[in-house]
Amino acid sequence: MRIFDPHIHMTSRTTDDYEAMRDAGVRALVEPAFWLGQPRTNVGSFVDYFDSLLGWERFRAAQFGIAHHCALALNPKEANDPRCAEVLDVLPRYLAKDGVVAVGEVGYDSMTPEEDDAFARQLELALRHDLPVLVHTPHRDKQAGTQRTLDVVRESGLAPHRVLVDHLNETTVKMVADAGCWMGFSVYPDTKMDEERMVALLAEYGTERMLVNSAADWGRSDPLKTRKTGLAMLDAGFEESDVDTVLWRNPVEFYGQSGRLALEAVAAGAVDAATGSSVLRGER
Repeated sequence: MRIFDPHIHMTSRTTDDYEAMRDAGVRALVEPAFWLGQPRTNVGSFVDYFDSLLGWERFRAAQFGIAHHCALALNPKEANDPRCAEVLDVLPRYLAKDGVVAVGEVGYDSMTPEEDDAFARQLELALRHDLPVLVHTPHRDKQAGTQRTLDVVRESGLAPHRVLVDHLNETTVKMVADAGCWMGFSVYPDTKMDEERMVALLAEYGTERMLVNSAADWGRSDPLKTRKTGLAMLDAGFEESDVDTVLWRNPVEFYGQSGRLALEAVAAGAVDAATGSSVLRGER
């Protein structure tokens, strides 16, 4: 079982997590820029954060044979803080760097005018830098926020297949599927999806354009939720090829649109699809 976690915040995690992820089959990941829990008070703190994602965190992941990539953006929550507005001015030089495979997380938190402006401007940056986009849908009023997200994406001129709309659930998946965007699901304890609900959605909607992530961060979360979802798929009767599509091939296809995925080093050490999946299937 080879795993590419398309949305995880390793800045918040320990080296023990990296080791456990490697043992579970994780060979690649994308870490989107997000709110660290404590408000940042100036642009310099973002610059340091971006530099860390591009340097230190890639090095840390490499110690465990995991290819680290990132998505960079002014996140929706901090788009409301005027002290952070200048991040949009420094972002272009970071979007040109190796290892940056998308613009993200962008989108909505509280659906304010400030978030509207930051979202639209960053979609323009994605077009200019020829990068796909990772979109955060709000935790409150999710249906309205997701519909507004799709409206803004449509107005931007960005092709739907270049957009991954994340944190979906049963109430929002159909509208995103119908819009032609990629569908992201965070399997995260208590507040988002769980493995059983995720498997039910895959049974209903299929595996095309579907991505599963752990969204693990500083909250109560689990960086092995991707693997647990794969095992739940197998228990529900999905084929190993279906698991590989959702947990590896789909994220590779989506982020591969950036032209910047670096998977050569981990490909040689990836679990053999013909034998490794059946071995992992027997482990609980």
